[in-house]
Amino acid sequence: MIFKRKQEAPGLAPAVTELEGAVAARDGGRTERAFTAVISGVQSAPDDARVAAGPRLAALLPAFPPTGPRPMLAKAAGFCVERGADPVACAGPILDGVRQDLLDALEFARRWTATGAAGEELPEPDEKIIDDALLSRLGGDPHEATRLALAWCSVEEWQPPALAVLCRSAEVRRLHAAALLPACRELTALDRHDLKCLAYALAVLDDEPVIVLHRPTKTGFEIRIGGIGDNFQLHTLLAHVLIGAGHVPGTPPSAESVRLATDPEPARGRSGAVATGAFELLTPDGTRIWNEGLPDDIPVVAGRRLLVLDTPSYPRTWTADRFFPHLPGTATLTRVLPPDEAHTWFTHTSPDSPS
Repeated sequence: MIFKRKQEAPGLAPAVTELEGAVAARDGGRTERAFTAVISGVQSAPDDARVAAGPRLAALLPAFPPTGPRPMLAKAAGFCVERGADPVACAGPILDGVRQDLLDALEFARRWTATGAAGEELPEPDEKIIDDALLSRLGGDPHEATRLALAWCSVEEWQPPALAVLCRSAEVRRLHAAALLPACRELTALDRHDLKCLAYALAVLDDEPVIVLHRPTKTGFEIRIGGIGDNFQLHTLLAHVLIGAGHVPGTPPSAESVRLATDPEPARGRSGAVATGAFELLTPDGTRIWNEGLPDDIPVVAGRRLLVLDTPSYPRTWTADRFFPHLPGTATLTRVLPPDEAHTWFTHTSPDSPS
């Protein structure tokens, strides 16, 4: 949850109306006062007021300067989504802001590296680093340099509102994720920001067919997956679909593990349930796909994602709680492949087991 404490505040709807008027009038002092009232009002309002306010707050985001309180306004809109506001209606402005901050943070890193000594590390994302010397080092227009520096320091603040919309709508992910994921991964690779949750949410596959080959039995299946946050959840659902239905041998996952992976109701805290590994997940060339990874790690071969299952090389257990509490996963067996089709897919794989 983005906001945890409730404070006394005026009604939310009048506060939002006042903020809209202040922004339209370009009145800085009035906008500041209205903004403070909105942030307080979002925390104390009933959910029906938050439902109505969410899209209105999101729509105001483009009018706020990047060097101002835009991330906090995005958090307010995201909190309204958490409490029932339409994620599709709120997503565009929120994720546009995410994209701009990701790109600005990457440009900050590029300029820092270009003007520094070889091997010099990038700074920690803390606004204390922003001073005249830093802005001079970044070069260009001072306002632009300030924007880049603030993006470097504040990009993580966009993660909660982004997750609020991404984890509540497959349509939002379909419309926006592909444009954001490369920049998110590039920034994450610089190892200065914790954007793992955002990267995972952007990489979620929806309504994705996967060819799954079970090496011990030389059988093949087409399984359609969606909403799966990581490969722990995928592993459980594959075992449920294949072992639980008697298509391959093994011990099926517990009913509780399956429920935790698929329940449309959001998870409430930690369950304490344990899942047990049934397979080794492999790429077609025999490289292990780690449970800590993503279904998006499954490579595309001949136009389809191709996953190989083998006998586990060692026992594995993990907590059965899903990575995204608000995102239920699905895995549906759509076809058992005829033997000749399964054989054709096996020709794309390595015959060797992983080391």
